[in-house]
Amino acid sequence: METEGGNTVLPDPPTQREKDIKEEDEKAYGNIFTELESVDLPLGTTLRSVYDDQPYAHKRFMEKLDARIRNHDREIEKMCNFHHQGFVDAITELLKVRADAEKLMGQVTDTNRRLQEAGKEVTARTEEVVCCRLQQRNMATTVERLQLCLPVLEMYSKLKEQLQTKRYYAALKTMEQLENVYIPRVGQYRFCQIMAENLPRLRDQIKEISMSDLKDFLESIRKHSDKVGEAAMKQAQQHRTFNSAVARQASAGPYSRPLFTLNGRGREALNGQALDDMVEEEEEVLTAQDLVDFSPVYRCLHIYTILGDRETFENYYRKQRKKQARLVLQPQASMHETVEGYRRYFNQIVGFFVVEDHILHATQGLVTRAFTEELWNMALSKIIAVLRTHSSYCDDPDLVLELKNLIVIFADTLQGYGFPVNRLFDLLFEIRDQYNETLLKKWSLVFREIFELDNYSPIPVETEEEYKLVVSRFPFHDAEIEKQDFPKKLPMSQSVPQIYTQVKEFIYASLKFSESLHRSSTEIDDMLRKSTNLLLTRTLSGCLQNLIKKPHIGLTELVQIIINTTHLEQACRYLEDFITNITTVSPEAVHTTRLYGLSTFKDARHAAEGEIYTKLNQKIDEFIQLADYEWCMAESDGRASGYLMDLINFLRSTFQVFTHLPSNNNDHASMSGKVAQTACMSACKHLSTSLLQMLMDSELKQISMGAVQQFNLDVIQCELFASSEPVPGFQGDTLQLAFIDLRQLLDLFMVWDWSTYLADYGQPTSKYLRVNPTTALALLEKMKDTSKKNNIFSQFRKNDRDKQKLIETVVKQLRSLINGMSLHS
Repeated sequence: METEGGNTVLPDPPTQREKDIKEEDEKAYGNIFTELESVDLPLGTTLRSVYDDQPYAHKRFMEKLDARIRNHDREIEKMCNFHHQGFVDAITELLKVRADAEKLMGQVTDTNRRLQEAGKEVTARTEEVVCCRLQQRNMATTVERLQLCLPVLEMYSKLKEQLQTKRYYAALKTMEQLENVYIPRVGQYRFCQIMAENLPRLRDQIKEISMSDLKDFLESIRKHSDKVGEAAMKQAQQHRTFNSAVARQASAGPYSRPLFTLNGRGREALNGQALDDMVEEEEEVLTAQDLVDFSPVYRCLHIYTILGDRETFENYYRKQRKKQARLVLQPQASMHETVEGYRRYFNQIVGFFVVEDHILHATQGLVTRAFTEELWNMALSKIIAVLRTHSSYCDDPDLVLELKNLIVIFADTLQGYGFPVNRLFDLLFEIRDQYNETLLKKWSLVFREIFELDNYSPIPVETEEEYKLVVSRFPFHDAEIEKQDFPKKLPMSQSVPQIYTQVKEFIYASLKFSESLHRSSTEIDDMLRKSTNLLLTRTLSGCLQNLIKKPHIGLTELVQIIINTTHLEQACRYLEDFITNITTVSPEAVHTTRLYGLSTFKDARHAAEGEIYTKLNQKIDEFIQLADYEWCMAESDGRASGYLMDLINFLRSTFQVFTHLPSNNNDHASMSGKVAQTACMSACKHLSTSLLQMLMDSELKQISMGAVQQFNLDVIQCELFASSEPVPGFQGDTLQLAFIDLRQLLDLFMVWDWSTYLADYGQPTSKYLRVNPTTALALLEKMKDTSKKNNIFSQFRKNDRDKQKLIETVVKQLRSLINGMSLHS
């Protein structure tokens, strides 16, 4: 450094610490410049380290940078000085080569010109060859593309042809091949794109057409279900008939024949020719496949399966069939009027389920067993409700029987297709009860007609043929009558064999319904006995009761009715044997239900007996109404009244009728004697009561002794009638006891034995034990009033005066006796 005097002052030598700091700065800036000179490393970090250091770092960096540049300039200068002579030598050589290069350039240019002129023709030929080869390549490419396109066009043409001929399933297969195989090969062409765009529309068109065909099929099958059902039921009926015929032939043997049949005629055993004819008829029956074309269903199912929309098709088909099932199950309002209405109804239902069964087995999954069972359960409930309602309107047993046969065939047909039909057979038992009711109504009319047409007189038999004819219709056996010569009379009237025959016809009719119900012979036998019991205990008994109560039925008819019921009662055991024979059930296995004919005919007989007693009493009342007593007469006529003699003559002739009551054995003899005795006793008691009531009539105010004497003559005739034994069998004076009350009362007044009556009253040995004090008092007062009225001057005659006093005394005593009785009671 310079001082003020101009002399240079040397700096102080650096210390060790300053040396170390300088070395560190040099090293740091060396690293920075190395990083800056490197082209791979980023400069941002390096520059940040320069400026972010201590103060004056930028200045120091610029100083170091200038020093670094000066150093590199010195190195470049050294390198240029080293290579300068070589560079000069190279330039000199290059200038020498320049002249040779220009000469060579001229030669090359001349050679090129001559070559160009010589290759013009070759170039032209070459261009022609190139053009031809390009054309050939284009032609080959075109042929190749056409060969790829031709199958597509052929398949599309085939597709159009299949659509025109309605081969939709094959058309869908063709579409599938076009889409998956042919069109992808040439998909870049526009016509293929148009084809590909058109295929979905064609698929939709096929779906619509196939669905339209299915709708037509569903409509057609709805109209033709009755024909399909008719064919199926006919086939089932023939099959059942054939099997039953074979079973009968196998069980009957070559020589046996059934004892009884439904129509009363023996059945001929079916021979081999008849069975062959049945087989031929069965083979001629058309099946559902013969009557219905199922191809629309198959075709539509395949189409929707290929299109991947099978579920939609299945749902649509099942929904439509459910709707059709509901329509089929709706009956016509007048179905119950004719059997044809029921037949059409069953045919439609059978046709519906036969079609569904065929679809179930011919297709896989279109309908399932669960779906058909659901349809059948729904249909079965509806069918049972419909049949229960419509059958209740039917009052014709023949129509009910035909309905039952239709239900059996209907059930057998559907059972053959695997549908459960137990509820239908349960319904048949309900209809059987209704059938029995209609039979009972029908036979009630039959019985009434028989009773109305009967003459209620014994059957006259002129010849042995007539006798055999009657015996063949009714089981009558009487050894005494058989020994008699012709002509003779059978005790019962014509209605008895007719009733017996009609009961058998009823059993036949009831058996017709019990057939084919898949029940055992024992059950059928029990059903027949129960229905026959209803016929006897309700229908026949009711008809008999109504007959007995009819006003035009007289005593003679009633007696004949008693005889008829007796023989019908005896025939009940033959009816039981008859039921056993037609059901082929051994007697040891039966007897679960017995016939109640015994009680039925006994009740009818008792009613007839009671009606006999009633009519006798009514007749007695009619005669008594003719009585015309002169109650104030002074003396009697000396003979009985005319009305009473007529009444007694009537009773005599009436009781002679009872000799016709059956007495062919001891039981019947005792029964007939009892009826006659009871009727005779009832008539005598009623006559006695009526006569006594006549005396005690409140409207009768006065009775003279002469009237009492006349009344006594009439009672004497009644006692004579009773003692004449109008009906045999009475012991002693039993019948006369019916008039004992009247007799003692009249004796008391005729003898005028009041002292004895009053003295012995209440004693078992009293002569007037049956005379009631009240009755005696009433009659005595009527006689007292008469005595006062007719004997005006009786007070002037001592006897009459004494008698009047006696009457008054007796009246007082009787009244005191009556009062005492009331106090004791």
